[in-house]
Amino acid sequence: MERTCLAIILAAGDSTRMKSSKSKVLHAVANRPMIAHVVDAVAKSDTSSVALVVGRDADDVAKAAQVGSVKIETYLQKERLGTGHAVLAARDAIARGYDDIIVTYGDVPLQTEGPLKAARQGLADGSDVVVIGFHTDKPTGYGRLLVKDGELIAIREEREATDAERAVNWCNSGLMAINGRKALDLLSRIGNANAKGEYYLTDLVEIARSVGGRVTAVDAPEIEMTGCNNRAELAMIERLWQERRRDEMMISGVTMIAPETVFLSYDTAIAQDALIEPNVVFGPGATIDSGAIIHAFSHIEGAHISAGAIVGPFARLRPGADLAKGSKVGNFCEVKNGKIGEGAKVNHLTYIGDAKVGAGANIGAGTITCNYDGVNKHETLIGANTFIGSSSSLVAPVSIGDNAYVAAGSVITADVPADALALGRARQELKPGRASVLRARALAIKAAKKAKA
Repeated sequence: MERTCLAIILAAGDSTRMKSSKSKVLHAVANRPMIAHVVDAVAKSDTSSVALVVGRDADDVAKAAQVGSVKIETYLQKERLGTGHAVLAARDAIARGYDDIIVTYGDVPLQTEGPLKAARQGLADGSDVVVIGFHTDKPTGYGRLLVKDGELIAIREEREATDAERAVNWCNSGLMAINGRKALDLLSRIGNANAKGEYYLTDLVEIARSVGGRVTAVDAPEIEMTGCNNRAELAMIERLWQERRRDEMMISGVTMIAPETVFLSYDTAIAQDALIEPNVVFGPGATIDSGAIIHAFSHIEGAHISAGAIVGPFARLRPGADLAKGSKVGNFCEVKNGKIGEGAKVNHLTYIGDAKVGAGANIGAGTITCNYDGVNKHETLIGANTFIGSSSSLVAPVSIGDNAYVAAGSVITADVPADALALGRARQELKPGRASVLRARALAIKAAKKAKA
């Protein structure tokens, strides 16, 4: 669509029902602020300019709204005098003369570009105002969209509706599109002759019709128009977002054994033929390639898992973890800023941090890369086909050469050349019969304490 468009996002509410120390639109859905979800949907509707109407936490809201390349300008709404008043806070932006203006809300994070594009198309087809509505089995509390001969003639609030009008289940979402060339004139006609003395954006329907304009409505899925006012609704929106995204992934070829137990982030990318077992949590920045297997109870954030790699169960991959093709990070292992080479195995109870593990290497159970000295982080380099014995501590900075062996229980503080065997542990000593002496002494001490008591 080549028409110019300005999106006005209303995000100035006080969020009193959220009972929070921060603005409602800063609360996250799928590890992303609600306002960022809205801006993303707007950007995908071929809208390049956004007027963000802010109030509480204005700077933080503006920062959270920076998504992609969309241009955002902020406008402060100092008083709360209704939605019509809020839209006119962006008067300077409206006055630039866009073809289309979209009005949406920062607390409707499930919306997608589809209904916004449909509303813009309505403007392109000759409407002056296009209201986005939704059908619901539970219309109580919503304004009803009253349509006659293909045109929207009114939005009737429930308290003012007749019984017949209350039976209508096409409801007002609050989102709408306005002819940008007429927007200022129409908006300036909104009055406040009502019980609250506020300026209601919904009045535009009858105002536009009164001056000979055409008003229509388009339909949106009910789920997309779900707004958020409190923590219970936030949890519901999170559930709806997760369900929708899981379904999209499974339809695209991802296997989830128990999808309801898998939690995704807004940017989680999982390729076809990957397998996700139950109770897996993805933080931001996770990319899973085709054929990878994520076993149960694993947590993955900021990590890349290549084709055929295996993770878990009970593994934690932190930012910077990068698993090459066919590698494995097994149960109760943690990787942070670590590259695991092709075919390498980190099987049990191991921490790999700030390290590079070469192709084909085998890291024994209980191995630790000691990467932090209390002030700085240091790197461990483990060569290809190297064997690290169980319960070894590799004190960084340190390098283990290709095909080297590190004996179990070693503390390695110096570089190990390729093909070398390194032993960094105390020599074992045997004291025949000493165990009986120590046991007798311990029992005597215990008996003495009991007698004294």
